[in-house]
Amino acid sequence: MMATQKKKTQTDPGFTRPALAPGLLGAIALLAGLALLDVDGFTVIRYIVSILAVIMCVFVIQAKAWWWLIAMVPIAVLWNPVFVIELHGQGWVSAQFIAVLLFVVTGVLTKVPVGSRRPR
Repeated sequence: MMATQKKKTQTDPGFTRPALAPGLLGAIALLAGLALLDVDGFTVIRYIVSILAVIMCVFVIQAKAWWWLIAMVPIAVLWNPVFVIELHGQGWVSAQFIAVLLFVVTGVLTKVPVGSRRPR
């Protein structure tokens, strides 16, 4: 009987960090986008960043950490490639760096309880 029981050596944390991967990918895309700010290739960066921000909004809602929507929704809107908001200059470069910081911090601090995700 002892052989069939599994020893539990590690404690179950009770949460996951599903927003960490899209947060880090969004930060990488934004940093890569700094080189493409004035060319047409920046449209691809807009798609990537906007989609990842919306994905992070879903994880933030699952975690019931509503205050992070204040960070992610404006990123999804500003980097939206369909209805483009034209920003130029140092303000746009600063917005890129601020968005990098928000993506990483939101990804690290968003903890979704294990039972709250929908089964597949």
